[in-house]
Amino acid sequence: MPTRRASAVWEGGLQKGKGTVKTESGVVDGQYSFGSRFESGKGTNPEELLAAAEAGCFAMALSAALERAGTPVKRLEASAACTIDKVGDAFKITTMKLTVRATVPGATADGFQKTAQATKDACPVSVALKGNVAIDLDAALV
Repeated sequence: MPTRRASAVWEGGLQKGKGTVKTESGVVDGQYSFGSRFESGKGTNPEELLAAAEAGCFAMALSAALERAGTPVKRLEASAACTIDKVGDAFKITTMKLTVRATVPGATADGFQKTAQATKDACPVSVALKGNVAIDLDAALV
């Protein structure tokens, strides 16, 4: 299995400094700063990238699980919201909220919910976060 890589460069202090982050594929190549992470400044941030990883991983894993169950996905939209909070003297990623809306011909609401919940606990990014970040799921058929 492949090893994926990304890199970051940071220049300056925490609040006035600036950085860049880049993935080996070149798909992500952007700037980040204290403002883009903890305020509403322009640029990306680690939490946004982690949310993208969770949404992408979950969508693929749920599609595979539903296909194995005999109800292949017609369309699946997953989004994730990653929250960072100050906990004591440090910052901690506390919550990942997943929202998924799916069109799955032949799937029952109950079967879909069971598969979505199982996938939330089993997709590789969720497994990496497990025990450290609360993962909430709002899943529905449309």
